[in-house]
Amino acid sequence: MPSPFEVTPQAAKDQLNGSKQATLIDVREPVECALARIEGAELIPMGSIPAELQKLEGLSDSGDLLILCHHGVRSLQVAMWLRARGIENCYSVAGGIDLWSCEVDPTVPRY
Repeated sequence: MPSPFEVTPQAAKDQLNGSKQATLIDVREPVECALARIEGAELIPMGSIPAELQKLEGLSDSGDLLILCHHGVRSLQVAMWLRARGIENCYSVAGGIDLWSCEVDPTVPRY
């Protein structure tokens, strides 16, 4: 069961495809993104998050931030870090791109 800081991959997909505005933020490294990516995700590697805080604040003004990594560990850390800085509407995609591939879109390669 996901924590209050997490959403399931299916819930994230539903939100991205639905009427509620959301942005998918991929915090993996560029080399990981080259192996597998989700169309429409914005790549902001975890180490760049602090420098991109103002941009993320702006994105959060228009909808939820859905944070994605490989297995959901880094994305949860980023979501908690952003919440500590006042961005309450951010959520880690539980299980990351790996679980997304298993449960939502099997065309996304697993690595």
